[in-house]
Amino acid sequence: MDKPEDMSSVYEFDPITGNIPATKVEITVSCRNLLDKDTFSKSDPCEYVFILRSFDVLLLHIHLFSILFFGRTEVIDNTLNPDFVRKYILDYFFEEKQNLPIEKGIPGKKCGSIILSAEELSNCRDSATMQFCANKLDKKDFFGKSDPFMVFYRSNEDGTFTICHKTEVVKNTLNPVWQSITIPVRALCNGDYDRTIKVEVYDWDRDGSHDFIGEFTTSYRELARGQSQFNIYEVSNAFIVTLLSFSVESESTFLDYIKGGTQINFTVAIDFTASNGNPSQSTSLHYMNPYQLNAYAMALRAVGEIIQDYDSDKMFPALGFGAKLPPDGRVSHEFPLNGNIENPYCNGIEGILEAYHQSLKTVQLYGPTNFAPVVNHVARYAAAVQDGSQYFVLLIITDGVISDMAQTKEAIVNGAKLPMSIIIVGVGQAEFDAMVELDGDDIRISSRGKPAERDIVQFVPFRDYMDRTGNHVLSMARLAKDVLAEIPDQFISYMKSRGIKPNPAPPPYTGPGNTHHHTQI
Repeated sequence: MDKPEDMSSVYEFDPITGNIPATKVEITVSCRNLLDKDTFSKSDPCEYVFILRSFDVLLLHIHLFSILFFGRTEVIDNTLNPDFVRKYILDYFFEEKQNLPIEKGIPGKKCGSIILSAEELSNCRDSATMQFCANKLDKKDFFGKSDPFMVFYRSNEDGTFTICHKTEVVKNTLNPVWQSITIPVRALCNGDYDRTIKVEVYDWDRDGSHDFIGEFTTSYRELARGQSQFNIYEVSNAFIVTLLSFSVESESTFLDYIKGGTQINFTVAIDFTASNGNPSQSTSLHYMNPYQLNAYAMALRAVGEIIQDYDSDKMFPALGFGAKLPPDGRVSHEFPLNGNIENPYCNGIEGILEAYHQSLKTVQLYGPTNFAPVVNHVARYAAAVQDGSQYFVLLIITDGVISDMAQTKEAIVNGAKLPMSIIIVGVGQAEFDAMVELDGDDIRISSRGKPAERDIVQFVPFRDYMDRTGNHVLSMARLAKDVLAEIPDQFISYMKSRGIKPNPAPPPYTGPGNTHHHTQI
């Protein structure tokens, strides 16, 4: 990917590796004495965090939306002093000023304080999986038994503690057995095996005023001994917590799988519904201006030019939905852009763009806006290859008015079991509430009472990356980065859930005439 011009004065590339000198920093957020906004209970705080890099400062004076949404914490019920578990892992660039504006509170009114703590992460890629039980728990509830949960804290160099994990609540018991938990070793002790780990036990209360039961301390080195006399902890009043099992596994990265030969299969689906406007008129989102790309084409090029490098043959299925097709005018929600139902593949991004422009000349924009057919289309291919050798990414570009929400949710829940991810890019000025719901970052979507096994959807509103005229993308690289941000984690979550390890990377080819062989990934 070429380096955008507006970044040229900021990044200094390593002349040998081509990498920007950076490290990973973990940010933890806590708040104290927040403003109470609820009438009959305490607030349910959720902290919005944004990151602004120095090359955005000039743009900031012109375009307020050059501050990009970076992340959001979980919601903690009924507290004015939340300690958030969700972390933010940032690339910290050594020679760059990186501001962290926080959106919170009411201008001119004191709304409490925010505590940010940061620690550079180690290179440790291990994750620890462990299970605990307890017995002789103190009865804390007047009308029943306790509802216990555990909270894990990593100690810091200054003697303070940072929360790193909460277990589930086990309801109505004095002898809980918690589910197995998996915590990255970086989060648990940052690679320092003798660092103190504190564990607190609470009795859950609906109003958020959880009763403290007791605590104990340990270390990664102690936990790694597994089930033994060393991992039986007396917490309070003969209340005992016991480690039932412990295992450690080295985490494989997205790049490990790509190096090992896993192919990314990229499919495009474009919205041809009438809500996009008549393509012959300049107000249409499908308008073919001879001098510049329309929103659909810009989004396709920005995302596609990145992801195409993960697919060796660069041949991509390209579909349309929501149009009447010649010659009989039947409505289709799953038609090939190139008109060849037997072979819907297009050669590279340019091939997709050419097929898209040809389709606009032959089909009639119609409706409704149904996503389920194209999701199920990709799911059929993904279902046939579940051994880790292939992973499927569906890019849906739409103006955002969805008609088959229930069917789409069902398709996504079914697709969450398969090696696939869905990227939705919303174009135009419509409300995208339905797309945010499908994204599932805050609340995992469900269908027929069954939640999705994992999050496989990423939604990005295209307008957030456009200038005020709507004619130019502020940064094609930024758009592509944010659209593709969740793919590696979604990819890894599938591989881990199926126990699939990456293949060893093949040795470089050193045959006649080639002293070096590079595979572009």
